[in-house]
Amino acid sequence: MIENMPDISTAHEVLAVVFQVRGLATRNPQLSVLLWERAMEPERGAWSLPGGQLRHDEDMTSSARRQLAEKVDLRELTHLEQLAVFSDPARVPGPRTIASTFLGLVPSPATPELPSDTRWHPVNALPPMAFDHRPMITHAHARLIAKLSYTNIGFALAPREFALSTLKDVYDAALGYQVDATNLQRVLARRGVIVPTGTTAKSGRSGGRPAAMYRFTEARYRVTDEFAALRPPT
Repeated sequence: MIENMPDISTAHEVLAVVFQVRGLATRNPQLSVLLWERAMEPERGAWSLPGGQLRHDEDMTSSARRQLAEKVDLRELTHLEQLAVFSDPARVPGPRTIASTFLGLVPSPATPELPSDTRWHPVNALPPMAFDHRPMITHAHARLIAKLSYTNIGFALAPREFALSTLKDVYDAALGYQVDATNLQRVLARRGVIVPTGTTAKSGRSGGRPAAMYRFTEARYRVTDEFAALRPPT
């Protein structure tokens, strides 16, 4: 006899927590998350993560990519991975619906065109959120912070080429605290994560010595030091 079989009436949705560091050009970098405003009940007027029902003929990763492309026309993802399952029976009204969340990253300075009901919102100033989507964002942000310490995932947020000051802005925004640019460069270079390009940035209005430019050695996710941690200043 087979026990504990899932209820066949249980629905399954796939939701994506998509982050981008915005405001690099104005030196006001903020980690932002992509949200859409609900036009119908339940939770009309609240903001939700993009996603929807899992089709019977697709896996969850394919579903996440499809829905980001179809619903918010977002195709400029440099990283997408499954995060967690939210299964509280009362998480949404109506029939029980289980949600699988994904972490998606968009690099700067990509500017994807979005529908009128979809916007980027700073993670530290979220609008009223629908259902349990706020803790989903909190969970995804915590995972991103951890991964910035022990993987090369910064490639998915940074420009293709960058000065160290820009890379510091990306990490500061994503981590939520300041890091030392020299130490960041030393750590990432020692792990073989970034290398100089041999070029320099264009001089700004203030003049001065042009900054050396760097790039990530790979545009593919990998663990670089599983025990590492980028800690906030004491």
